[in-house]
Amino acid sequence: MPASKPASKKIILHLGKKNVKFEVVKHRKVYTAYDLAQTMGTELDKVAKTLLVKAELPAFKKTESRHYVVIVPASYYVDLGKLKKALNAKKIELVMEKGMKKLGIEPGALTPFGSMRGFGTAMDKALLKTKEALVGAESFTEHLRMKVKDLVAVEAPVVGSFGKKNKMKLQARAKPKKAPKKGKGKPARPAAKKRR
Repeated sequence: MPASKPASKKIILHLGKKNVKFEVVKHRKVYTAYDLAQTMGTELDKVAKTLLVKAELPAFKKTESRHYVVIVPASYYVDLGKLKKALNAKKIELVMEKGMKKLGIEPGALTPFGSMRGFGTAMDKALLKTKEALVGAESFTEHLRMKVKDLVAVEAPVVGSFGKKNKMKLQARAKPKKAPKKGKGKPARPAAKKRR
């Protein structure tokens, strides 16, 4: 199980140098965008979900591979066929946990700031409908709340329509049960005596 660590100082410094305003949001440990939305009581559309893909791009004489961080709202999944077209790629595949670890990325803690690792970035235009979003910061216990337009300015992503809305909904939060107050209510009846 990954250790709890705060938001990446590298990311915070990177955004500070670019004069981007953001808020560090602390929460209980979560591993998915859905769990983050559930924990924070935030709409799925206001949480940026990130995936890592490897794309084979046509170069002048040979095919070159490049990694892309793909950003969609947490209420969407990525249609790899549409993403392939948007990136003009010959082939595209998801990078699984083993591949992420080889790149020094903790699975479940992928950040949308792909440019910091030399990756490309692709963003579904559905996220642009949201003014602010919660984004990953290489932590399971802290995320950043920032304006989506600032994320676009920092990353200069390929923007397209390659996400599909899923039917996932957040679970209704259960209201805590109130404990009965002491000293109130009906007094207990004494047990009836048995007749002999």
